Amino acid sequence: MSALRRKLGDDYQVVSTSASGGGLPPPRTAPRGKRQRFVDKNGRCNVQHGNLGGETSRYLSDLFTTLVDLKWRWNLFIFILTYTVAWLFMASMWWVIAYMRGDLNKAHDDSYTPCVANVYNFPSAFLFFIETEATIGYGYRYITDKCPEGIILFLFQSILGSIVDAFLIGCMFIKMSQPKKRAETLMFSEHAAISMRDGKLTLMFRVGNLRNSHMVSAQIRCKLLKSRQTPEGEFLPLDQLELDVGFSTGADQLFLVSPLTICHVIDAKSPFYDLSQRSMQTEQFEIVVILEGIVETTGMTCQARTSYTEDEVLWGHRFFPVISLEEGFFKVDYSQFHATFEVPTPPYSVKEQEEMLLMSSPLIAPAVSNSKERNNSVECLDGLDEVGTKLPSKLQKITGREDFPKKLLRMSSTTSEKAYSMGDLPMKLQRISSVPGNSEEKLVSKTTKMMSDPMSQSVADLPPKLQKLSGGGRMEGNLPPKLRKMNSDRFT
Repeated sequence: MSALRRKLGDDYQVVSTSASGGGLPPPRTAPRGKRQRFVDKNGRCNVQHGNLGGETSRYLSDLFTTLVDLKWRWNLFIFILTYTVAWLFMASMWWVIAYMRGDLNKAHDDSYTPCVANVYNFPSAFLFFIETEATIGYGYRYITDKCPEGIILFLFQSILGSIVDAFLIGCMFIKMSQPKKRAETLMFSEHAAISMRDGKLTLMFRVGNLRNSHMVSAQIRCKLLKSRQTPEGEFLPLDQLELDVGFSTGADQLFLVSPLTICHVIDAKSPFYDLSQRSMQTEQFEIVVILEGIVETTGMTCQARTSYTEDEVLWGHRFFPVISLEEGFFKVDYSQFHATFEVPTPPYSVKEQEEMLLMSSPLIAPAVSNSKERNNSVECLDGLDEVGTKLPSKLQKITGREDFPKKLLRMSSTTSEKAYSMGDLPMKLQRISSVPGNSEEKLVSKTTKMMSDPMSQSVADLPPKLQKLSGGGRMEGNLPPKLRKMNSDRFT
């Protein structure tokens, strides 16, 4: 245990291990009833077709596939029954010919030439048929040239025997060489696990190949079976959703030489976007895994299936490593194939994590205040522009620059936006920006200088009488009567 902690870290805790070293997940505190599965762990689909009515005749139209799909006991029964009936029928035909020609009564007459020599009862006719069909030919029973009906029956027997042999033997050969048995040596982990990988919440399970022969062009797919109701009110009891296990990146194409861990990243596009550790106690779903590939030895396509229900998905677990480097080769320890251990994993769903991250972000409130401040500054600019346009042209000339208030407020709003943007920066960057001689301080000092220079220039351009009036109070209140009258007429 101490060596395992040194290898995996102190934060990881091993799930209960057996004497063989295989880790098993702890039992749930509140076990549910028996879960009805759509696909068993061995890949068999729990679906039965009923009330077919007249559609059963379609099975007879594809008789060969029907025989191949039957169970072995029915195949053996049909195989034996077909050959027994065919042999008895053909033996009866030979006995009927001998009976109609009178060969049964003259079998021991040396001067008489029968249709088939040495056939004098039904067992002898049956033995003749077996010798002919199996091409044994002991030489004691044979067809003579005095029996044209026997020659025709012999040709019919040869054609019928070839058809029956090709059909039944071919059916048995296809059934024995079916790639379903190759799927028995493809393993899936007993449980799936959810934990963090590369900073993302990931659903994982493991696949392995027990044979040294490869699966050519192996590809894996996952389906999520879950009942749901559409917005129109339609209830879908087994809605199938696709789980991305690397289709966009090519990770679904497997080089299945050693056990591989298949990953499904849970993001906004995943059906498990809202799944959390607490919601798994009430959710009901089934993950169907389909592994397809070409058998290297036979070239036939093989498919292996399994499924994981919500009780078989472990939150906060990871699979044990099973590959170790030996002298000159890599060794796979299949005793740890199903073993998992606990790892630190947030109990929240990806959706909840994103919402918490947005709520705790410090950039939202300053951004809102910046937008409000920017809108206020724009409104002030518009208002001052209207006031500036309402002034007499003589006062606009006296000020020296007609667009001075607009530029001044723009520079002041820029300075306030700079201050807010500095407040949005991290503390480390704020300390760097507070160092004397920084570019931002230079920008603020330059802006202040630009603000003060036009003010002094505009006051210097005024006549001496107006310069005195601008020294205190409002300039508009100290204007001469003529100018005040012009100004009042202008605003009214």
